[in-house]
Amino acid sequence: MKLQQLRYIWEVAHHELNVSATAQSLYTSQPGISKQIRLLEDELGVEIFARSGKHLTHVTPAGEVILQTAGEILRKVESIKQVAQEYSNEKKGALSIATTHTQARYALPATIKKFMQRYPDVSLHMHQGTPMQISEMAADGTVDFAIATEALDLFNDLIMMPCYRWNRCILVPRDHPLAQASELTLEMVAEHPIVTYVFGFTGRSKLDEAFVEKGLEPRVVFTAADADVIKTYVRLGLGIGIVAAMAYDESKDSDLVALDASHLFASSVTRIGCRKGTFLRGYMYEFIEDFAPHLTREVVQDAFGQHTKAELEELFSHLKLPVY
Repeated sequence: MKLQQLRYIWEVAHHELNVSATAQSLYTSQPGISKQIRLLEDELGVEIFARSGKHLTHVTPAGEVILQTAGEILRKVESIKQVAQEYSNEKKGALSIATTHTQARYALPATIKKFMQRYPDVSLHMHQGTPMQISEMAADGTVDFAIATEALDLFNDLIMMPCYRWNRCILVPRDHPLAQASELTLEMVAEHPIVTYVFGFTGRSKLDEAFVEKGLEPRVVFTAADADVIKTYVRLGLGIGIVAAMAYDESKDSDLVALDASHLFASSVTRIGCRKGTFLRGYMYEFIEDFAPHLTREVVQDAFGQHTKAELEELFSHLKLPVY
């Protein structure tokens, strides 16, 4: 059994069983990958992938278990490399982050700018996706950190640390009737068509919960993953927008009015998560602390020492999170 063979089966499984695409991503040949997979299966005495002719169709039950173990081995190998790099050149390496559009566009720029000025020899890679995709990338080791509001708590392999609390605002054109309201209520909001986030994005669940609690049925007429897209359709008159308050830029969105909705919807918490057992390099600790100053190296190390979600919650229960 060779480490290269484990990498091949892992990559094939994560390229939708497309051996050709895997070969391109690894800069090798398709026949070479197929041969090594066959050799590994022959050695183990089981099929990892089921086949129809020359095409892989699905992962076998035995293959599922083998792939899980292979992933753990490959992550350990990567950790060994990280340890070596930390001691050979602590200011050179790579950092990969998976996050949503709202975090990438509004919350992270200042942190990333500061980080890249301090570590010019660290290549930074940002992946955007749904909260579920983001969490999966962190859980399987594709990225170092996941930064999101939703879905991170669905993965037991992730250490989740709270960064900040945020509220929502309601965006309307300046001549909209709600812009003249002295005190906004949820009933008033429910009277208008709503443009907001796709379910599963940026605290959308808190929004839905608020309406259900009041026995109201909101008319959500358009959803998007991107706050800037939501603002575009508010400008077109499609409906009122409900977005994270941080997504409103007074200078760029001067044609819109942002109405405080913090009393209408429960606040949400953005978290940063990474896989248990990950070796964090010095600059990774610094990135976390730049983004969330209360998450010092000592606090993060304490978090990695906890064994259950309850213990993690207890560790962070005393923190007063900043409000973005």
